[in-house]
Amino acid sequence: MITALGGGVGAAKFLEGLSAVIGSEPLNAVVNTGDDITIHGLRVSPDVDTVIYRLSGHVDASKGWGLKGDTFKCLSALGRLGGETWFNIGDSDFATHIYRTHLRAGGMTATETASKIAAAFGLPANINVLPMTDDDVETWIQTPEREMHFQEYLVKMKMRPEVKGVVFRNIENAAPAPGVLGAIREARGIIICPSNPIISIGPILGLGGVREAIRESSAKKIAISPLIGDMPLKGPADRLMKGLRLKVTSVQVAELYKDFLDVMVIDSQDAHEADDIKSLGIEPLVTDILMPGRERAAALARAVTALL
Repeated sequence: MITALGGGVGAAKFLEGLSAVIGSEPLNAVVNTGDDITIHGLRVSPDVDTVIYRLSGHVDASKGWGLKGDTFKCLSALGRLGGETWFNIGDSDFATHIYRTHLRAGGMTATETASKIAAAFGLPANINVLPMTDDDVETWIQTPEREMHFQEYLVKMKMRPEVKGVVFRNIENAAPAPGVLGAIREARGIIICPSNPIISIGPILGLGGVREAIRESSAKKIAISPLIGDMPLKGPADRLMKGLRLKVTSVQVAELYKDFLDVMVIDSQDAHEADDIKSLGIEPLVTDILMPGRERAAALARAVTALL
């Protein structure tokens, strides 16, 4: 059994490659829910949905998120009525959020809801998508003007405001979802996906007991850098790291995980960072980590699983 932690498009791409490589071996994907937001009265879980959509073959590959072939008539109609339209939700995607909100109102947990959505999309039986927690945790970005939800910062404000800090609301009261700690303890390999270390991996590691479980696990622990040439493959990792006075390097990412990490996978462009990573007591693996398609994602997954 392999357990992977992540969130966002990068994680979904890698998980697609990993699922192709490991065949029927059980795969637990512990997915960030700090990006979740309530909008139009609906609870949206972008990272969980992106992982489910991609692993079930329904993702809009051109965007990396949402459902392929989706239309946006409902959003257009909301705009005509004066509703917010900055958060792009397609018509079929709306159905997922309506269903999630309905199940939550009936008392179902995030874990139970994700399981039902995954089954509805035909996710392979050996893949278990685990929201990191059943409690509501939201990532908020502190800027010079005000504090705003991460989705507003990312989508509405297009990452323009200067980042002064990052807050995970309610993280101190949240517990790992049922099955998360077991998936970590029983895994033969633990993989940190190429995800934003601050707002995708950070909330997962911030849950009580998660970091300790990874540290105590006998599994091989491998992280894949989300950076190539000190730039994120997608998203605001560089802006967030700079805002928190961190260096935008794979070495810095390795330092964030150094209390438990065995291997750090970095891109060939960043081979010059290998010695610094090794000085942290972490073994570097230099390879091609760019994933423009399934074949390259599978190639990266093969390189990672070979270490197990």
